Amino acid sequence: MSNKPAPNTEEVTESKGINAFVLIFIVIVISAILTYIMPAGSYERSEVDGRTVVDPTSFSFTESSPVGFMDVFNSVHLGMIEGASIIFFVFMVGGAFGILKATGALDALVTFLTVKLADRGTLLIPVLMLFFAAAGTLMGMAEETLVYIGILVPLAIALRFDAITGFAIVSLGASVGFSAAVMNPFTVGVAQGVAELPTFSGIGLRLALLATLYIAAVWYVWRHAKKVKNNPKLGFYGDQDPNTTVELDQNFKMERRHKLVLIVFLINFIVLIFGVLNYGWYITEIAGLFLLFGILMGLIGKLTPGGIADSFIDGAKLLVPGALVIGFAQAILVIFQSGMLMDTILYYASGVLENLPAALSAVGMFVFQLFFNFLIPSGSGQAALTMPIMAPLGDLIGVTRQTAVLAYQLGDGISNILFPTVGFFMAGLALAGIPWGKWIKWVFPFALLQVGIAVVFLLIAHFINYGPF
Repeated sequence: MSNKPAPNTEEVTESKGINAFVLIFIVIVISAILTYIMPAGSYERSEVDGRTVVDPTSFSFTESSPVGFMDVFNSVHLGMIEGASIIFFVFMVGGAFGILKATGALDALVTFLTVKLADRGTLLIPVLMLFFAAAGTLMGMAEETLVYIGILVPLAIALRFDAITGFAIVSLGASVGFSAAVMNPFTVGVAQGVAELPTFSGIGLRLALLATLYIAAVWYVWRHAKKVKNNPKLGFYGDQDPNTTVELDQNFKMERRHKLVLIVFLINFIVLIFGVLNYGWYITEIAGLFLLFGILMGLIGKLTPGGIADSFIDGAKLLVPGALVIGFAQAILVIFQSGMLMDTILYYASGVLENLPAALSAVGMFVFQLFFNFLIPSGSGQAALTMPIMAPLGDLIGVTRQTAVLAYQLGDGISNILFPTVGFFMAGLALAGIPWGKWIKWVFPFALLQVGIAVVFLLIAHFINYGPF
């Protein structure tokens, strides 16, 4: 493929919009101040069927325990310790995906699909979006999308679409997969663990959700692409030449090692499902499995032992910001727990919501998670912070924990294509040459459509008592 040089991905990733760590530290400071203002309180808890449950009638106010000045700064280190199991899980799974990326198997598959479908625009959009949706729902593809944006934006323009079409194929495809999170280890995997749910339970409804969101996304992107093709003046081309031409190697074929790597990658998830269902695997076993299969993929992909290690580090390196966000988010919980505010927040929140139908409370959880992602633009970080509150809150107001997890994953996923605090999203826009305001104007109707789908699925989840609990 030849075209004018693509922007340097590493340089573009510096464009991160509003700094999320500054926002989180402000929340940490505000949380510390609240320990001097809000009354402390506590619920009694007990073990029921292997999970910790709050006794809704046991709340009582207790003596305040405000945190000191140095406790604000100490809380970050304590938060890192509290979140260590999740942080290192993220690093290990990210490292395994780094090895997969280094084998070139994913790039080869995208190139193969692009070459085969370049002359069939009606298939290019749904097939490539299906690939990115699968990557988003299985491996939480986010930062990795930047490489493909640099390829598909000029290709879309060469096919007489526009820059928005190319960017949307990647971003909306990965986003709907990320939102449905059928087996996303970084979102549902972490959230269900915190909520004490069986890992990846409730997969049936999430598969239906993925199909619905995918169909909606393909329709929305294809509708726009068709308008642009019929009238190029309706398109947006950024800094690209509308008359761009792209030459593809029509003789390109995937190597045998690439095919084997992808087969092993899929086998990894088959083994994962088997282990989770039959042996109750949790993040330690899942992290070990990804490490094992990462090494296997590296060997099959003809990487040297040193190359496998370097690729593991590169994959983990991409997730350093997200991993640090988990620790900073945990610092907020450390302050709430030290100041005994956690149960007070639960008490007042349940008091507000208890007079509402539980179905509306589930929707309210979703709306909260949707906007909270502005402050914590990390799926695993948001899960680590909000689920310790949302899971017991659900118990108190009659919303199942599985429904609370669904509300979290939808709020987190949908907002990833909207907020300027989401670093990889802003970097992708910069790479595609699309101003944030221009993108928001185009994608907002689709975001509203996603919200509508989310509400419908949350109502379904409530009425079927989405569980196991």
